[in-house]
Parts: sequence; C-alpha cells; structure tokens
Amino acid sequence: MSDLRDPAPYDALLLLSFGGPEGPDDVVPFLANVTRGRGIPEERLKEVGKHYFLFDGVSPINAQNRALLDALRKDFAEHGLDLPVHWGNRNWAPYLTDTLREMTNAGHRRIAVLATSAYASYSGCRQYRENLADSLAALEAEGLPVPRVDKLRHYFNHPGFVTPMVEGVLASLADLPEDVRAGAHLAFTTHSIPTSAAGTSGPVEAHGDGGAYVAEHLDIARLIVEAVREETGVEYPWRLVYQSRSGAPHIPWLEPDICDHLEALHADGVPAVVMAPIGFVSDHMEVLYDLDTEATAKAAELGLPVRRSATVGADPRFAAAVRELVLERAATERAERVERCALGELGPSHDLCPVGCCPARTARTAAAGADSPYA
Repeated sequence: MSDLRDPAPYDALLLLSFGGPEGPDDVVPFLANVTRGRGIPEERLKEVGKHYFLFDGVSPINAQNRALLDALRKDFAEHGLDLPVHWGNRNWAPYLTDTLREMTNAGHRRIAVLATSAYASYSGCRQYRENLADSLAALEAEGLPVPRVDKLRHYFNHPGFVTPMVEGVLASLADLPEDVRAGAHLAFTTHSIPTSAAGTSGPVEAHGDGGAYVAEHLDIARLIVEAVREETGVEYPWRLVYQSRSGAPHIPWLEPDICDHLEALHADGVPAVVMAPIGFVSDHMEVLYDLDTEATAKAAELGLPVRRSATVGADPRFAAAVRELVLERAATERAERVERCALGELGPSHDLCPVGCCPARTARTAAAGADSPYA
C-alpha cells in the first residue's frame, strides 16, 4: 500500500480521543463531563480525581495526542498524502463538537475518523460513535451542513501497532536483572470492563465468553509471545490481566486485577514480571497511575522485580499504519480492491460496525455504523 496516495473521497482525518485535564482546576469539571447524567456529587468527583491531583491535575493523554498529531502530519507530508489532520476529544478541550464545527466551516464534508482505542467494546467503539452522532446532531441544529464521518476499522492487529509493542516487551525483558530474566512472566494488561459489556462486544456472532474484546486481546498477546520467542529462544509464560476497574463492587468485571495477579505470581515463586499494557495506545492516566504507580508499588512491597513495557504512542510505525488505514478505507469506498494488513488469527476488522455490534446500555443514536442516520 506504500504506493497509494489518493485519500478520496476523504478530505480530512479526525483524531478522536477521550481527553484529559491539564491542570488542578480542570479535574472536577473533566470528571463531571465523563460522568454526566449519573448524578455524582462534587465531593465524590474530588475523591475519584485524587489520581490526577498526584500529578498536578495533568493527564498525559493530551500531550500524547499532540505528539501523535505531529507524527501523523509528518508521515502524511513525507509520503505525499495531502490530508489535513484535526483533533477532537469526547470529554475535554478541544471538544469534538467544536472541532467538527471548525472542520465543517472549513469546507470538509467527508471525514475519516481515527479513535484512540484499538479494540472492540462499547466504551472503546460504540460510545465514540454515539458522541459523533451527538456532535453531528448539534451541527444540524445550528443549520450547518452535516459531514459524513467514517470511523476507521479496529487496528489492534495491524503490524504498525503490534511491532512497537513487541519491541517494548523485548526491551523490558532485557532491562531485567540477568539472574531473573529467563524465569520472567509476561502480564498483558488492558482496561477491565463489566463482563456483560465484554460478552456483547463486537458483532453479534462474536458475542459470549468475553466477546470480541477478550478474543482480540488474547490474539495480540499470543502474537507478542511468539515474536519474543523467535527473538530470544524463550517461550515466556503469560496471562491477560486487567486494570483500572471503576464500577460498583457487586457488578462482575473482567479479572484478575494486575495487583492481585502480581501477588499470585509472587506466591508461586515467579522471579520477575514484565507488565505490557497492550490495551492502551499511549501512556495516559491508567498507565501512569495504575501500572507505574500502584502496581509498581505492589511489586516493590512484594520484592518482585517488574518492568513496564512502552505503549505505541507516537511511534512512526503507528503513524504509518494510520496512513495505510486511511488509504485502505478510501480505496474501499471507491470500490477498488485493496490489501488489508492484519496479523494473527482474527484477520482485519470490519469497516462498518454492524447492527448489534457492542450494543449500548440504553438506546442511543450512533454514527459511522450500519445503523447510522448520517450515512
């Protein structure tokens, strides 16, 4: 695909992310946006926000997105892809609706969307699509022309996403003390979600037993383990584990938690652990606090050597993967045959989310899917 340059019918790319506070005064308003409609009092939000206050109220996610924006623009320019790149967030400035308004006023009418979430789930896919629909409805209410938005497919198994993670695990293993390296365990981490949401993630045919969410993570974990084995000659034991649970205690969420897992490994005599956050595109707060702070402190308490491998972030290979995804989708929209890059057993994901894919907890309109009113 490296020879392709034509982004038509797309006239812009939108980087769509979660957003995060950039100072102490932002924390409570940001969390109020995240939890809008749940009636959570301000004092509870201050308690929830204590992780942010430990870092002067600054989430690293916005800086990470600025770096990714720069990497995308640089890659596009170097490869002759004339496509402007914009950035909008769901929960903090620059807000999605404001960005789409600016893009519409600039004349953009067909927009490809890259969400900073690589896997299928309600919170990682459909909720972004619902936010897109809300923003498009707001533009429509303002009398503005409503652009068509197409969300790029899930990229969890694209080589440009997987290869940097493999190298991150290899670097972390190499950084362990030599006397514990060969016996190390690989703990692949991702955000825990309710088991009910996991079981209905992905298309209907993928529902059940963790759904597409768990299947996709397991596929990538196996890919990394095999790549590490080929490089080192060692097949390291591993497990997919979870972090950042935020739900009520009586609601089942995916387990085990990374800290509980570290305790179990220590009890079994495992000499060292590499924590690999494969579920995250960049080092945002869940990585900075839940792994680098909380889990690392738990490991220190146990006397267990740990290393945390890097997320993909603004790696040039990921920027190149995004370019390929845009051009792949553009060619598909032009009804041309195109190679769809994917590693592992699951193959490339769907372009258009089908009806019943990652269903909402309550019925809400979603854009960029088979059930979208904004086709």
